[in-house]
Parts: sequence; C-alpha cells; structure tokens
Amino acid sequence: MNTLPTRCPICGGELEVTRIHCNDCNTTIESRFTGGPFSQLTREQLEFVETFVRHEGKITRMETELGLSYPTIRNRLHEVIRALGYEPGGGEETPGLSPEERQRILEDLDSGKISAEKAMLLLQESGG
Repeated sequence: MNTLPTRCPICGGELEVTRIHCNDCNTTIESRFTGGPFSQLTREQLEFVETFVRHEGKITRMETELGLSYPTIRNRLHEVIRALGYEPGGGEETPGLSPEERQRILEDLDSGKISAEKAMLLLQESGG
C-alpha cells in the first residue's frame, strides 16, 4: 500500500484529504481531514523518526544502523524538529531572547547603562 502524499505532484501545493472509504462495509465519508503534525514530514524524515523511535532515541544505535556520524544524525533530528514547527534545543516555556533583544542588552552594556553582572543575569534568565 502506498503512503498518503502530502504535496501535489503538479504544483507542490499542500494536498487535502477529503474522502475516506471503508472496504468492509462500503461506507464513504467526505469531509476535510488533517494528517496531524507528522503529515508535514517528508518520507525520509518519517523513516528517520521511525528509526529514532525504534532505537528509543539512542543516537549511538542509530549511528550503527544508518552508518552515519553523530553530527549528521543530530542535523537530521534538528530538521525534523524544525519541520514540526519547533526550534531545536528550545523549550516552549522559555523562548529566549530575540536577536534584537540580545543586541539591545549588549548595547546597554557597551554604553554603560547596565553592568556586566546585570547583562549576564538578563541573558541567563532568558535562556541565552
């Protein structure tokens, strides 16, 4: 059986599932269905996630099976995390500083508006 495509082969647009069918009772349901967050992943990314789960997240075991280096596996994991809408290494509860906020703190330090201790405290409290 083929996996459900998520992108149009003609234009690359996102495909929408609008009909599902039961072969046992011949019931057909029409609506708009979502594929969930994993539907955004490519086939290769889904295979990577399956391998990751099978190896309980142990990258060293994945290195052996896939024949890839630790940094390559981490990079692929980060690609999956980003494809799911998250930022690697960042928790949702501590979004950290934007580049602009970080720059403002450094400028305030440089101009003497705040001390080095205060700058460190601000950067550390914000996850930076």
